[in-house]
Amino acid sequence: MPVVPRIRRLILTNFRSYRAASFAVERDLVALAGPNGAGKTNILEALSFLSPGRGLRRATLDEVAFDEGDGSWAAAAEIDGALGIATLGTGIAPPGHENGAQARQCRIDREPVGSAAAFADHLRMVWLTPAMDGLFLGPASERRRFLDRLVLAVHPDHSARVSALERALRSRNRLLESPSPDPHWLDAAEHETAELAVAVAAARAETVQRLAATTTARRDDSFPSAGLALDGWMEAMVLTHPAIEVEDRYRAVLSENRARDAAAGRTLDGPHRTDLIVRFVPKGIAAREASTGEQKAVLITLVLAHAALVGEMTGIAPVMLLDEVLAHLDPDRRAALFEALATIGAQVWMTAADPALFAPLGRRMDLLKVTPGRVVRAE
Repeated sequence: MPVVPRIRRLILTNFRSYRAASFAVERDLVALAGPNGAGKTNILEALSFLSPGRGLRRATLDEVAFDEGDGSWAAAAEIDGALGIATLGTGIAPPGHENGAQARQCRIDREPVGSAAAFADHLRMVWLTPAMDGLFLGPASERRRFLDRLVLAVHPDHSARVSALERALRSRNRLLESPSPDPHWLDAAEHETAELAVAVAAARAETVQRLAATTTARRDDSFPSAGLALDGWMEAMVLTHPAIEVEDRYRAVLSENRARDAAAGRTLDGPHRTDLIVRFVPKGIAAREASTGEQKAVLITLVLAHAALVGEMTGIAPVMLLDEVLAHLDPDRRAALFEALATIGAQVWMTAADPALFAPLGRRMDLLKVTPGRVVRAE
């Protein structure tokens, strides 16, 4: 059984709408209720910064600072994590501080660590936000970003590899802009690009293969099975061939397509073009063709299956952040979701404008009322 990390207290300083806030929770189900704009999502976003990546809104570091502050901010949590009691913290130091360079700093028990990837030894996170509701109708780039977030919860170094691949592709594209690019420099750029591309593709392919098996096996009528596949030759090949063979093939593809890519101004083949294909299995249709409620059910299926997969692959049950998850769910699906969350074996944080939506959870939850700048426990 995976260990179950729990966040016990959250402390915010100059974060979004919170000049200063601190509150404790005791239970595994945490409900945040309050009017729109009160700051519920800001709390989930602060928690999401205690994991690798840019948080659930993909905000820049200056965007999350309190409007009337000096640009500094901090989010810290006291946790009972995979390695025991610990305090995780991240943020930007105030101007003039001895470590005041405008770069994100991360600390564990007040000691500096290299990056937020170190937090993954203590806890993992998965989340679902309203921005994902249009996932199946949007461009492939949004589904790749969603996929990479799934992978990142299992492989904390995945984000760094994706960023490195993007830099390598940009370097190759710049070389191709020259009328007579140096073939030796191109060879070196394509060698680096191929290595990174295969590493990214392999992590994606492994995660999707495992997640597909989990979602296909579901027998829950409220959150039915979903079919998953990757539309990319490299992800398919890496599951059946040695990595070095896939690298060699991609290097050959890059070399053969130099003229075409130079004319296009970008690299036209590779994992940066991959798409995540999702099907609504009960009707045998693409998820994009399902109703709004069915699409929401598929997303919840994916996040529940992903949480189980993270626990299985890492030995750490992830903290789940579910922002406005009850939207578009009928009463039966809401009841089914609450039942699934109560038995999933993880700490879950949820938001909703109407606290009555959480009433079926009763004493199984901590209900917190959120008003602008304040969080208090409901009586």
